[in-house]
Amino acid sequence: MATNRMHTKIRLHDAIVGTLYLLSVALTLTVNIQWVYLAGAVAVLQIVSPVTRFCPVYFILNKLMPDTEPIQNGSRT
Repeated sequence: MATNRMHTKIRLHDAIVGTLYLLSVALTLTVNIQWVYLAGAVAVLQIVSPVTRFCPVYFILNKLMPDTEPIQNGSRT
């Protein structure tokens, strides 16, 4: 049961990040080229988060799903 909730959290993370990328592309093509910076910011966070062990999306999901083990919450243990 717990691993199922963990997989749900991981899938939610992937869906949110993918949506941000897709939204960035759509807004870049239809509104303004500067929306491409949103995709750049998400990419930088994805590259830096394994080193810092902090991900804003997981931070929010950890708060919304307190009955699961925290993922990338910044702790080194």
